[in-house]
Amino acid sequence: MAIHKLRRFVGTIAELVERQPQGFSQESELIDHGLDALRELVSEDDWLPHAYAAPSPERYQQYLLHADARQRFSVVSFVWGPGQQTPVHDHTVWGLIGVLRGAEYAQPYARNADGTLRPHGPEVRLGRGAVEAVSPTIGDIHRVRNAYDDRVSISIHVYGGNIGAIRRSTYPADGPPKAFISGYSNDVLPNLWDLSKESIAS
Repeated sequence: MAIHKLRRFVGTIAELVERQPQGFSQESELIDHGLDALRELVSEDDWLPHAYAAPSPERYQQYLLHADARQRFSVVSFVWGPGQQTPVHDHTVWGLIGVLRGAEYAQPYARNADGTLRPHGPEVRLGRGAVEAVSPTIGDIHRVRNAYDDRVSISIHVYGGNIGAIRRSTYPADGPPKAFISGYSNDVLPNLWDLSKESIAS
């Protein structure tokens, strides 16, 4: 596995986050540069170990690949089994999404004047290699689903915080928002960043 590609990517994101308070006047600059780096990472599918690409028949999986020691950002792999989807949800921090395998649909939502939600435009199909961003400043609420009913899709996500520990909300159609903390699917697996070359070779 070409794990050095992930290491290089994490280094790039760390540099961008370091520069944000001084060198970047707007979040949009960090997002633009981050999307460029993510687009390069997902352009080749030869670096993600099998353990972090395993689907579950019960629900989509969110595997932690790297958590910044100061919790400024995190990198995860989302593994979508056939037909799986998220509820409508928010993030509360900036996020970058890049499709590594397969494809997914994202349906953005916007708030009405009374605070209720409405679909904001059509679903967006993201194919392999495509990237997009979310943020409270540009649009933070969406629903995502696997574009396929017969195969697995995988996307790589980067968030401006430790996303598995952030208190967020889902938005049921028939009730008020529900708070949740997602955690990660790989509680029994080590952080990918700590794996030795030998253990990720398979």
